Amino acid sequence: MSLLEKIDGPEDVKALREDQLPALCAELRDEIITTCAAGNGAHLGASLGAVELVVAMHYVFDSPRDRLVYDVGHQAYAHKLLTGRREAFRSIRKDGGLAGFPERAESEHDAFGVGHASTAISAGLGMIEARRMKSEVGKVVALVGDGSMTGGVAFEGLNQAGYLERDLIVLLNDNEMSISPNVGALSEWFSKKFAGQTFNRWRRNVKEVLHALPHGDSAIEGIRRAIDSSKALLTPGILFEGLGFQYIGPTDGHDVISMVRILRQVAAAEIDGPVVIHCRTTKGKGYAPAESDLRTRGHGLANFEIATGKSVAKKPAVPSYTDFFAEAVSEHMAKDANVIAITAAMLEGTGLIKTKERFPERVYDVGIAEQHAVTFAAGMACEGIRPIVAIYSTFLQRAYDQIIHDVALQNLPVSFALDRGGLVGADGKTHQGLFDIAYLRCIPSMVVMAPADEQELRNMIATSLEIDGPSAYRFPRGSAVGVPASPPQVLEVGKGRVVHPAGPNPDVLIVALGTTVHPAVAAAKSLQAEGIRAVVVDPRFVKPLDADLICDLAAQAGKVVTVEEGCLQGGFGTAVLEALQDRKLYLPVERLGIPDHFVEHGNSDKQKVHYGIDQAGIVAGVRRVLGLPVQLHGAKAS
Repeated sequence: MSLLEKIDGPEDVKALREDQLPALCAELRDEIITTCAAGNGAHLGASLGAVELVVAMHYVFDSPRDRLVYDVGHQAYAHKLLTGRREAFRSIRKDGGLAGFPERAESEHDAFGVGHASTAISAGLGMIEARRMKSEVGKVVALVGDGSMTGGVAFEGLNQAGYLERDLIVLLNDNEMSISPNVGALSEWFSKKFAGQTFNRWRRNVKEVLHALPHGDSAIEGIRRAIDSSKALLTPGILFEGLGFQYIGPTDGHDVISMVRILRQVAAAEIDGPVVIHCRTTKGKGYAPAESDLRTRGHGLANFEIATGKSVAKKPAVPSYTDFFAEAVSEHMAKDANVIAITAAMLEGTGLIKTKERFPERVYDVGIAEQHAVTFAAGMACEGIRPIVAIYSTFLQRAYDQIIHDVALQNLPVSFALDRGGLVGADGKTHQGLFDIAYLRCIPSMVVMAPADEQELRNMIATSLEIDGPSAYRFPRGSAVGVPASPPQVLEVGKGRVVHPAGPNPDVLIVALGTTVHPAVAAAKSLQAEGIRAVVVDPRFVKPLDADLICDLAAQAGKVVTVEEGCLQGGFGTAVLEALQDRKLYLPVERLGIPDHFVEHGNSDKQKVHYGIDQAGIVAGVRRVLGLPVQLHGAKAS
């Protein structure tokens, strides 16, 4: 029996001898690689790089009494394997299986739910402060890595933690994808001395003695400065020291036995205030194809051949929307030197990596700093540049204040390209792009668009670059529709189109947005075979809405169905209801979309069936609004 097969919880990790821990780490890596290769686990590189850190944390600390907080959740696969979820691990990211990120409802060992980055320090500090107020015991450890220190939220947490002087322990997982100082063996030796109980007991005793002497506080300050100066010469930790943290490192984050001993020292030492332990790691550690992937270190490998790391997934017949977006952006940049692109640590994810190779001085990756990305774009727009800000729908939420105050309030011509708009499948509820329609359409001066296919995406990119103010267009994850390409056209802002006419006096109006347009047309054709005449409108624009077109056809039909791949509360269907209300058209309206809850991980095509926004679901919606019998299918009952 392998070591991993004996692990049913953290207590089983503690039962191992120290010299068995490297073998356990190797077994964890094998299991993570095997699971990711099967196609359901995509966060390979970050989890491989954090294996020894996770094992050391569970070996030294006592979860769940001690809170282990992850940032980002990409690092947590080994954590799941060690905390009672080993047998279920191969269900990760599948329908009904384990979530791809830490989730409080899934395990008592998941101290904080996380899918976005840079939150662990703030959350951990909040836990420590709550425990202090309730006089509860236990340590809090925040594992921060995978570029999270490029996010401003992390530094806000550091600043407050240093001010409060609480005993937060931060493991900085420096995996060479963010900061990577290399200062040698002398610094590592020096840092271990600072972590030790003897040094920290001496430090406390000296402070107590000097406090009682005349001018003792001045002496304490002098000694502190001398220590800090010594550290500054030998370590890169002066920033953390300046924020009120004691700094330890850099250390070898893949030496699990050394990490155990350092964590034990820190846990036992009488350290005043928070501490940062700087751990050098390699993202993708232990899997050669990931380590040799210099762009992402195997960040999102799935469905691959273990021996080579090469994908075995069937290549889609049609390129993805992301590919079409990046190609169109490159074309506009080639024509206009004022067009630039900005993304937030997502050059690969947004497809802009090739654009940056072609225009290295005009494509900006600002790191995990969405707020900065938007205000940076606003500043460039003030000077006549046309920025395209390409950020996933779920991540743009983090910059909402900047969208309103820095861009829209000043009516600046910034174009927002929202990738992953809609259901995202296995990434689950932290990443679902379901709220952008609602959170953007309420902003004054913002133009909001949603393309039905890749040609419409090209048209909307061209249109956004002609709008004298802020604009946004959202497009889905995955393959495009496969319509023939033609030169992009600048659309008339606020004008929709009829994509399936039904002649005079139609029975029902279907207003379908973005990804639901083609299923709606297919639904209308099947309804036509039953003698039901459905006219289908592609509004193109959520805002400004083509109220004239929609209300005129609604008045003719007398009944309306709206369809959207987004939240119903405040979404596109609500916009149509508002337009009908303004025209005093009180008609039966069936709204199809995502109801008021967070959508779990799973297959996105199955989810579309479940929520009734596929072809059959739209047919059912039409039958309901017409008062006709509805055949049961996969749609959720309404």
